[in-house]
Amino acid sequence: MTDVGYRLDILVENELVVEVKALEAIAPIHLTQLVSYLKLADKRLGFLLNFNVEMLRTGIYRRVHRF
Repeated sequence: MTDVGYRLDILVENELVVEVKALEAIAPIHLTQLVSYLKLADKRLGFLLNFNVEMLRTGIYRRVHRF
């Protein structure tokens, strides 16, 4: 198997992609990365969780990939 340079952080119940970050701010490239993981894994729903925030609810981003 060849290392392609990407890995899902967490795959829940073979349906939900979870990408975990601890950044000062989420940039558009981070959300694009999540969408790329959804496409490559052929999954529909993904969450990006940024733990470097004062209140966790402000660090949750949800994306849906439409086939």
